[in-house]
Amino acid sequence: MTKPQQQTIFLLSFTTILVGYFMVWLPGPSAGLQLLGFEMGEWTKFFGLGVKRNWFYLPPITLALAMLFFTVGWGNGRFQTWLFRGVAVVVSLLAFPALEDLTGPSQSEYLSRVAAIALVVVVAGLLALLGSEKRPLRQAQRKMWLTPVSRVLMVGVGLVGLILPMLIYLEVRPFVSDLLRLELGYGPGFWLNGVGHTAVVLLAAWQMAKK
Repeated sequence: MTKPQQQTIFLLSFTTILVGYFMVWLPGPSAGLQLLGFEMGEWTKFFGLGVKRNWFYLPPITLALAMLFFTVGWGNGRFQTWLFRGVAVVVSLLAFPALEDLTGPSQSEYLSRVAAIALVVVVAGLLALLGSEKRPLRQAQRKMWLTPVSRVLMVGVGLVGLILPMLIYLEVRPFVSDLLRLELGYGPGFWLNGVGHTAVVLLAAWQMAKK
């Protein structure tokens, strides 16, 4: 598999995750109960899930981090670098809580989402600093250790984005099915999230094995 082909698969995987987050996860019997990925966390607020409810907000965070790790080795002199990393930060903001929740009595439940977004911003800043190095020797050294590390991190965030949202959905689905007295399945957004994150994990792991 050539490098351009690998990059294309990564980009398709990122797109799949993002599209899946805006598609139906919970295919309820009516339009009001056909919940999109970004609606699941808010809709389950009163289900007694606690902070686990925030797992529904992980896809934009894990996607943003995977996008940032994908840009390791990109120089700051390319506008594509700033555009891609800027898009990654914007994507992570999909997990940002409503201001009334942050200032409300249960604000502690939302701090983990703010911290996750802050992590995305920090990673973007660190990559920008690393990309500012001009000396060729340092650039070669950076490629020797930073790129493999970035692929390990991509595998990690890919597994988080695959497993935790799946687990919380599997916990919520039977409860809603009992509540509605109707067997509910899995919407296309659920599957697209799984496919996208799985592709990121497999390709990053393959690249690590090839080194």
